[in-house]
Amino acid sequence: MGKMIELTAADGFRFSAYRAEPAGEPRGGVVVAQEIFGVNSHVKSVCDGYAKDGYVVIAPALFDRYERGVDIGYTAEDIARGIALKAKATTDAALLDVAAARDALSNVGKVGVVGYCWGGFVAWMSACRLSGFACAVAYYGGGMLGAIAETPKCPVMAHFGERDSGIPVNGVKHFASLHPDVEVFIYAADHGFNCDQRGSYDASAAALARGRTLKHFRRYLG
Repeated sequence: MGKMIELTAADGFRFSAYRAEPAGEPRGGVVVAQEIFGVNSHVKSVCDGYAKDGYVVIAPALFDRYERGVDIGYTAEDIARGIALKAKATTDAALLDVAAARDALSNVGKVGVVGYCWGGFVAWMSACRLSGFACAVAYYGGGMLGAIAETPKCPVMAHFGERDSGIPVNGVKHFASLHPDVEVFIYAADHGFNCDQRGSYDASAAALARGRTLKHFRRYLG
């Protein structure tokens, strides 16, 4: 459904992105922030799914600044490679690229941002530090608990798995207590429960979270 395009960030850096279009008149736009595995087949399928729901969707290749064309899977070697790439990435650079994707959607209506894994953290930071987003959704955003002092500029929904060892559930509850305006949901699932290519995939949790996310988008984007 989608295709690869090229965008230019405010600092002049040119990078690739995946863009998916709805069949009819768009309800709005959605920026999808990737996991640590690049704009791979799973991220593209997520984009295609939101496009079928009526949104113009762009997933910026947030690793292009460090290595172009990153598209990896979920083996132990892939995870190690993804972690190494994420270690090179800076939040400021990621936000520049997210902002460029947001701007590319400015003519389709209101724009939201959703992210998964590292992208969940990027979505949270986008909500807090960037203007122009009507809403944001973060899935098991690694690093969000370390950015608990940030204040979002738009309505935020966040999904977490109670069995996620990397994001302790007590920390999630503390995060929720400090951000009562953020809709925080905790599922009986592990990290990465939305990804059907991972062993931690949980179909029921993924479906419930997606339904809630779409409701969030319908409310704030159209």
